[in-house]
Amino acid sequence: MTNNQEEILKILIKNGNDLLVGHHEESFTNNIDAKNLFCDLDHYPHAFVLACVMDRQVAAERAWEIPYKISREIGGFEFSRIKKISLKEYEEIFSKNNFHRFPAKMAECFYLAVKKIDKDYNGDASGIWKDSPASGDVVIRFLQFKGVGVKIATMAANILVRYFKVKFKDHLCIDVSPDRQVKRVFERLGLIRKDAAIEELVYCARKLYPEYPGVFDLHCWEIGRNWCAPKNPLCDQCYLNKLCPKII
Repeated sequence: MTNNQEEILKILIKNGNDLLVGHHEESFTNNIDAKNLFCDLDHYPHAFVLACVMDRQVAAERAWEIPYKISREIGGFEFSRIKKISLKEYEEIFSKNNFHRFPAKMAECFYLAVKKIDKDYNGDASGIWKDSPASGDVVIRFLQFKGVGVKIATMAANILVRYFKVKFKDHLCIDVSPDRQVKRVFERLGLIRKDAAIEELVYCARKLYPEYPGVFDLHCWEIGRNWCAPKNPLCDQCYLNKLCPKII
């Protein structure tokens, strides 16, 4: 590893750890009402979980608005209300409003997630993360929802500690999310091989910062989305520009 790469890692690790104590506005969605709903963990923790379940194969901003849009359809988002809606009704709501590119499939995931929260957590989704659980337990609990894979499960756990300041016993199992933006940045920084498998990204992050591999997640994602584009990257606008080896 070069001196520049070591300096880059120091910057990314510091920035990532700073997020655990400071505030960083995250662009879940531009819809303020939707954001207010899923950010209200005290009253609507299920909205956050259901938004996470929806966050795949569509733009994140679109996925995070789904709980709010459903609340508009059914007159609220209290858990007692959403658990009364049948699978057929959810399928009709998703299809009629074009909430997702896979309306029937995601309506089923939404419905089954509500059922799981009701059965396993007595209607209180905060049971997934309350009482300072080990990070591995939280990731496993998210993985048990239909349709949720490693990317979403680790993302959800990371958002809870990073944005909502939920206390975990540790951060050992919060991996970097295997996102294309993060992977591209790791490749161009020379931390993993070009066209490396997702597993290489995950294990590289674990090796570089085992106590919290997900420390790299948000800042690398923002670099990839804002400046480090697949083509014509805006290197001069990136704060790592002077240190980056620019392996393209």
